[in-house]
Amino acid sequence: MTGQTQISAFVSTATKEKLERYAEAHGMKKAALVEQALLHHLQALAELPADVIVPARVMVPPDTFERVADLVRNPPPPTEAMKALMSGQPVEGLDD
Repeated sequence: MTGQTQISAFVSTATKEKLERYAEAHGMKKAALVEQALLHHLQALAELPADVIVPARVMVPPDTFERVADLVRNPPPPTEAMKALMSGQPVEGLDD
């Protein structure tokens, strides 16, 4: 067995609850789950291009959030190209 060390980190209450539920449901120790998750994440960071890593949380300035929220509340009507795409019809100007 390799040496072990203890680390400490602050996480949100929601993250802690998810960790506890997953560990219990899968019969895992929380420490083993955290180590496995860290190793998996660090391996992905080392092996994948940075532009394909999707952050778990996206932070945006308040004005950007309000614009996005407004678009969700009041979406623009679909364009003709979007209607064609969603109906499975070929869209002019796009290659097959």
